[in-house]
Amino acid sequence: MRYSILAAALAVALGSISFTAAAQDSRDQEIALLKEQLATLQAQVQALEERSDAQSDVNVDTAQALDKIANDAPKVETKGGIKITSADKNFEAQIGGRIHFDAYAYDRDEEGDATGTTDFRRARLTLQGKAFGWGYKMEQDFAAGTNLQGLRDLYVTKDALGGKFTIGHFKPYRSMEELTSSNEITMMERPFSSATGIYDGRQFQQGVGYLRSNDASYSFGISAFNLRGAAGPRNEGVGAAGRVTFAPINNETNTLHFGGSASVENANLDSDDLAANVKYAGRRGPDQDIAVTTGDSRGSVTTFGLEAAGVFGPLYFQSEYARATYEQPLDDDQDVETFYVMGSWMLNGGKKVYKAGTGVFGAPKVGDKGLWELTARYDTIENKDIEGLEVSSTLLGLNYYINPNVRLMFNYTRGDNEFNGDKTDQFAVRTQFNF
Repeated sequence: MRYSILAAALAVALGSISFTAAAQDSRDQEIALLKEQLATLQAQVQALEERSDAQSDVNVDTAQALDKIANDAPKVETKGGIKITSADKNFEAQIGGRIHFDAYAYDRDEEGDATGTTDFRRARLTLQGKAFGWGYKMEQDFAAGTNLQGLRDLYVTKDALGGKFTIGHFKPYRSMEELTSSNEITMMERPFSSATGIYDGRQFQQGVGYLRSNDASYSFGISAFNLRGAAGPRNEGVGAAGRVTFAPINNETNTLHFGGSASVENANLDSDDLAANVKYAGRRGPDQDIAVTTGDSRGSVTTFGLEAAGVFGPLYFQSEYARATYEQPLDDDQDVETFYVMGSWMLNGGKKVYKAGTGVFGAPKVGDKGLWELTARYDTIENKDIEGLEVSSTLLGLNYYINPNVRLMFNYTRGDNEFNGDKTDQFAVRTQFNF
């Protein structure tokens, strides 16, 4: 019995030792497996770190490459038009244009040659910019003809002596409304104190000009030119013109402007006639010759002008007076006087913008809701040396600025020719798009 108990105890002891050894072997295997997994995980982390470092280097290189491309690439702007500027800013080119499409209807009186019709008043493309500090502008009006007949601005400019020099084909510095862009004039046609009357056919001339201003209150411009438009004959006629403006009041709500101009045109060999001719019942309507100095006479035309204009909130006024003397070779000289008074009222906010650098008023800034403008003008011109040679125009209008690029215009014109008794009415509308 004692031997049996001893055998049983010995068997239990041996079993415990075997179980403990087996458990120890299992733990050792688990620890080895964990060490193996940890080594694998450490290898994976190392690989990821190496890959991340490599990707960071790629990202830095990519960013640097993109920055280089951005800095070396030309800048393209499309707000209100198309403008391209080189990376070094030495070159600029901007494309613009305007379309003015009109329709006319007439209530005829004595003169029966006024024809109601539609008409592209202007259809222009413009290229302007700069190159190495020199500016340039080229503008063609396809509605006025092809090649030289439609050429408008064509010049180069250079900033120097505190101002800007212009060389080429441009408007002489005279008449406030003449120097206002056709995209921004208040009525559909300009008054008689401009190339629509006293400077008839002499809107653009070839020469050199200098303009100086402080872009806040004053401007001074002077020009010397040949009496030749781009499409006119070569001739030896010469002219000079100058204009000065001053705005004693110019703030966010109110502007008061004064100005004066002078012009001398001297016809010579092969010069065209220097004439004052007006269409007193709107464009395409009846016209009247007021005075002329023939080119063959080699006479001169001397003109002096005064101007006043202002903005007071939504209210706007503008007026010009001009007196011109037309030399006559075989008779006394003829004096011509013209003046106009024009005003407008912005019906739902907004106001005209004053451009002190050129001494003119531009279009109002247009928001999302558009702007309505009620307009009126009285315009008259008279030859003081020929009895009864006087015509006048009374205009009422309405402008709707849909957005900064589109405007609709309506004008009613009452033309009165005291010389021949004609009284003709015109109704005109315009759809205007510019960029």
